[in-house]
Amino acid sequence: MTAANPHARRAIATMLAAVLMFSMMDALLKLLSEHYPPFQVATLRGASSLPFVLAWAFASGGGRSLLRVRWPLHLLRGALGIGMMASFVYGVNRLPLSTAYSIFFIAPLLITALSGPVLGERVGPRRWVAIGIGLLGVLVLLRPTGAGMLSVAALAILGAALGYAVTAITVRVLARTDSTQAMMVWLMTLMTLGAGALAWQDWVPLRAEHAWLIAGLGVAGSLGQYAVTEAFRLGEASLIAPLEYTALIWGVILDLTLWGVLPDAVTWIGAAIIVASGLYLLRRERVHLEAEHP
Repeated sequence: MTAANPHARRAIATMLAAVLMFSMMDALLKLLSEHYPPFQVATLRGASSLPFVLAWAFASGGGRSLLRVRWPLHLLRGALGIGMMASFVYGVNRLPLSTAYSIFFIAPLLITALSGPVLGERVGPRRWVAIGIGLLGVLVLLRPTGAGMLSVAALAILGAALGYAVTAITVRVLARTDSTQAMMVWLMTLMTLGAGALAWQDWVPLRAEHAWLIAGLGVAGSLGQYAVTEAFRLGEASLIAPLEYTALIWGVILDLTLWGVLPDAVTWIGAAIIVASGLYLLRRERVHLEAEHP
């Protein structure tokens, strides 16, 4: 499939829209994190999207598959989702969105690293070198030897990236038996209930002026999830996945527009190293697939 193919063009446009929706969702998470604790924001993320996800699941005929699932893996995915979302919210509350994205971009490298021992997939020496270079990019971003950004917030984003990577691995296992509708519905449900239970003791009453932020969170998150699913349905992963890095552009725009900050030169260098490593891994994956299926 090439970019000239109508399906490929539609897939590219849909993926770009998905990245925009998720970037807007993250900006709303950051705005809400200024008023509510991380676990409460994670609860709002799940609760605001759940009605839309449920409506989509039943409209697409997936309602019958919601109960025939592998509960242990769904519970693990729910716990990971809660930890990932709370860590990400904590991090973006204290870091610029563009910086948080730059650190989070290590996630695809971690997915590749975990796919070997967990899924039994072969990760060749070139991929391990790319993973190592990506980790070097994280060190550049964190600047642990100077007055850099090595902090609890930066480590929280790293933890969120690791949680995302493990969650992605569980999705690849669950996809063999469970429907997309079941995975989305139960993730949002478990995130709402689990994060809500953890947030209950320190729950801050919701303010009426934040209703539009919470509604926007649900709409942006649901549209983003639908768009990314549709994009990967229409286009090859090797064509679509690199577009996730356009989130950095939106992160910079949102940082400048909403908070009046811009990333410094070192942040750009670290982000470039991580993105280059990720793009190289995607290229190696395409070469590997073409060799297996000429």
